[in-house]
Amino acid sequence: MILNFEEIIKKYNLQINGIIHIGAHEGEEVSTYETNNIKNIICFEPLEEAFIKLAEKCENKYDFFQLALGNENKQVQFNVASNNQSSSILKPKLHLTQHPTITFNKTIIIEMSRLDDVMVFYHSNKINKNKKFNFINIDVQGYELEVFKGAEKYLNNIDYIMTEVNNDFVYEKNAKIEEIDDFLNKYNFKRKETNWAGKTWGDAFYIKN
Repeated sequence: MILNFEEIIKKYNLQINGIIHIGAHEGEEVSTYETNNIKNIICFEPLEEAFIKLAEKCENKYDFFQLALGNENKQVQFNVASNNQSSSILKPKLHLTQHPTITFNKTIIIEMSRLDDVMVFYHSNKINKNKKFNFINIDVQGYELEVFKGAEKYLNNIDYIMTEVNNDFVYEKNAKIEEIDDFLNKYNFKRKETNWAGKTWGDAFYIKN
């Protein structure tokens, strides 16, 4: 996260009952969630190497899935970056010149699902039936809008969103921030914070009115 999670909580007096972290990588933020007394956590990460480390942090405490999210339930090609963190369903574009030391020489096939469908299955388990989640933290390297399109029903349960955003084509055909704004506005989300740390990419925070 580029935006400071704890500062955002204090500034907006957030009441978080659970977090869905999409593109959790190795679970670097899990300890921050724990520090802020967040009990319900679900993490999604498709890349096996990162997922193994994520599972070590979450096992016996939180729920975690080796799965990509999008707007369809299908297998997709995944472009693996040499640093893992830049890996994406989308092919890199400006990323290649902005970070020339990071290469994309490998593709793999991964499973992708819609968040709406995953959460129906998740809540069908009586252990999870009453668990609440009202915060989404998402970093999927330009694919964020497709994930939101696959979460149209579950967005009704969400109050806060922290997402990576782009103002140029860091990846081929990635959504730009205006498209993210327009889509989330339909669910009454308003962007409150933006940090363009990467100049063409950054983080944004939205609250539902």
